[in-house]
Amino acid sequence: MKLDDERVVTETQRWLVDVVIGLNLCPFASKPQRAGAVRFVCSKATKEETLLEDLQQELCLLAETPVEKIETTLLIVPHFLHDFYDYNQFLEWVDQLLRRESWEGVIQVASFHPEYCFAGTEPEDAENLTNRAPYPILHLIREDRLEEVLEKYPDSDQIPEANITKMNQLSQKDRQRLFPYLFAGH
Repeated sequence: MKLDDERVVTETQRWLVDVVIGLNLCPFASKPQRAGAVRFVCSKATKEETLLEDLQQELCLLAETPVEKIETTLLIVPHFLHDFYDYNQFLEWVDQLLRRESWEGVIQVASFHPEYCFAGTEPEDAENLTNRAPYPILHLIREDRLEEVLEKYPDSDQIPEANITKMNQLSQKDRQRLFPYLFAGH
């Protein structure tokens, strides 16, 4: 099925609102979303070099733009890296780019994928749902903003465990409603 950018962005926005914010998986996500400071970019990349160019462009734009306009960017990759293993391997290129361009400590990249699977878990384990998005996504986060919100948030180190508990408590009906892309082909 051919995907258009508008549909991809709409599905990603729905995931952000319903899952990430709705389940409070990231207590810091609602503020930039309400402020309209989340940039959604749909990459046309079908190969590593093109995606790295897209990523470089978005890193520069994020760094050059006032935080009030763009606090964070979701670089959505609907046409490439469908296999989680390939996606995970690509993250090594992302890390190299961050080091080479001196972005370490300035911007970090969080990862989301429809088949996300944490090390030491089985694919069907509920905790993997915390990082399962409708498409592969590279989430660009300003480190200074992250540090700022973490200082104000009590027990931020408890967030992952709380999220695992939330995922384990979801009924099958809730999982199907919140993660329809896991139950129906795109």
